[in-house]
Amino acid sequence: MSQTRTHELDQYIIDELDISHIVTEDDSPVDNLFSERQMRLLVDSLYASWAGPGEGRTFVAMANVGVFFQLHSAPLVPDVLVSIDVTLPPEPWEKRHRSYFVWEYGKPPDIVIEIVSNKVGDELGDKLLDYARMGVGYYVVYDPERFVSQTPLRIFTRNSLRFAEVTDAWLSQVGLGVTLWEGEYEGMPGVWLRWCDQQGVILATGQEALMQSQQLLEQERQRAEQEAQRAEQEAQRATAAEQRAAALAAKLAALGIDPASIE
Repeated sequence: MSQTRTHELDQYIIDELDISHIVTEDDSPVDNLFSERQMRLLVDSLYASWAGPGEGRTFVAMANVGVFFQLHSAPLVPDVLVSIDVTLPPEPWEKRHRSYFVWEYGKPPDIVIEIVSNKVGDELGDKLLDYARMGVGYYVVYDPERFVSQTPLRIFTRNSLRFAEVTDAWLSQVGLGVTLWEGEYEGMPGVWLRWCDQQGVILATGQEALMQSQQLLEQERQRAEQEAQRAEQEAQRATAAEQRAAALAAKLAALGIDPASIE
């Protein structure tokens, strides 16, 4: 069977899947204020400052969206997920597009992040095993209050059907790094999980990028103003020099001396 025919058959099967029993939203409340902001910070900065894993390659980032791996199994709901080489569906209100259905996107997420906010989420237990079985590439657990671990940031990479913990915060298969950053986001101070590049430079949020652009524009304005002031000062010095030369020439002429004859 040709590759095109195989793809058409796969798409037909996906289109015909009965997902009427699946609940994509259960109206559960959002997490605590810090966790809610932390999720948005991670998604915001990717769309504001990351061009993706390479030229022409796409990505999606989502917060608190269910990931369905099997048709008749309950979803996992990571706090943040990143999936590369995929795009958002054109009609997001269709039920088959309202969550991250692995069979629709054609792959599991590449990165899953869990923000620990209590002791009952089992982020280092069954969730870790389930995400590995699903095929997630990297699993990041941020535990700012140390509810489940004495190490606030733990990073796992998939090795066959299991995750292996690593110390390298550079997620090379995706082209993103993670780091902890102390500062203020949307008026809330804290130690935040941030994306960074391979040199450790933080990926800016939209607001941070705007402020950086404004600062650069202000610096350019100040430089232009300083250059204009220097040019004006040079013009004034040149004018003063011409006036002194003219006054000297007039004095010499009054004395009957031709200024041109003076070398």
